[in-house]
Amino acid sequence: MSATFASLRYVNYRYWFIASLIASTGAWLQRVAQDWYVLTVLTDHDASQVGVVTALQFMPIILFSAHAGVLADRVPGRRLLQCTQVGVGLVSLIIGLVVLTGTGQLWHQYVLAFISGTISAIDTPARQSFVGELVPADKMANAVALNATAFHTARLIGPASAGFFIDWWGVGPVFLIDAGMFAAPVIALALMRADRLYPRTLVPRARGQLAESVAYVHSRTDIRIILALIFVVSALGMNFQMTSALMATTVFGKAAGSFGILSSFMALGSILGATGAARRAPRLRTILMGAVFYGSAEIALGLAPSYWWFALLSIPTGFGMLTMNTSANALVQTRTEPDKRGRVMALYSLVFLGATPIGSPFIGWVGTTFGARWALLVGGIASLGIALVCGAWAMIHWKGRVVRRPSFPWVGVEGGSSVDAPRRSVTSA
Repeated sequence: MSATFASLRYVNYRYWFIASLIASTGAWLQRVAQDWYVLTVLTDHDASQVGVVTALQFMPIILFSAHAGVLADRVPGRRLLQCTQVGVGLVSLIIGLVVLTGTGQLWHQYVLAFISGTISAIDTPARQSFVGELVPADKMANAVALNATAFHTARLIGPASAGFFIDWWGVGPVFLIDAGMFAAPVIALALMRADRLYPRTLVPRARGQLAESVAYVHSRTDIRIILALIFVVSALGMNFQMTSALMATTVFGKAAGSFGILSSFMALGSILGATGAARRAPRLRTILMGAVFYGSAEIALGLAPSYWWFALLSIPTGFGMLTMNTSANALVQTRTEPDKRGRVMALYSLVFLGATPIGSPFIGWVGTTFGARWALLVGGIASLGIALVCGAWAMIHWKGRVVRRPSFPWVGVEGGSSVDAPRRSVTSA
């Protein structure tokens, strides 16, 4: 088996990979269906309302993520994840019933989006920490990257399928299909072999554990620069479910099926970025260059002259996005002490996902007021700008120098002083 798929040698990880692929496909069905339902049924193509629903879905990340990380470090991952997956499936079932009975109102979507987001806030740090229990420590970065590959393979399948299902059957059945798909991880977790797990030490209940994780992150300049970059890009540059829907309907005049296809094109680039990250050890320079590439590609998307140009440009956009995101996630996980991983990844999720409630209403307002193209251009300019600022700060702070590389990301940084620990020198960044 090639180095790209090394983690699939482990039986428990294979269970998890397949289950994640199924559940993630269901999640994408739900996302596309909910956005389309709000955009075309509950409102008259009001992108700002889609932004509000998205914000409510991610707002619990801000409210509860930090405490969810403490929970992830205390409670066995299998038990916690089974509970969250059952919860998400039930929410999807309720949305489907509301839609099918014709009783759906906009405030229903607000409430259900918030409940779903609350469950996801608990699920995310537990899910990310649990990866370390499925493979040995030296395979963790590869496992993280393959998780991203599964998620974006689902993104390749899910949105296009959702678009066609909506055209054929309407919105309601999509939510019911989604609800059934969340049984897959529940079953997979039950089937896992306990003797093939690599359990991490759980911390006992004690005061000050959240403050301890904040202090730990504050002491790590390598993690802090990643969080700053991810916050800006996530807040302003990663609102594609909204901006793609707005571009498809108001700029290109397309229906639901064509809207779903756009996400699949981006997912193709995302898979390429994630599998590329699976072959490499995570580096800070890869994250920064991925953000530069991503911001530039998003600007090109905003200037796309036609629907098919937009679709084709979505491929390099997805590649840059996943090169950056997967490398950032893997770098933080592999450089964090195991007994703090749940709490640190919760803070990472707080920044990565919690930035969306801050940015998506603004980007929705930009799209409604100035047009869909400006929603993309603002996101691309912000992503490119923060990457350049973080890169300049790192060069000055760590006294590094730029050198050419024969392969992506084509440049590297060498020399300089150490960063927080011997493994974290600029040379290895």
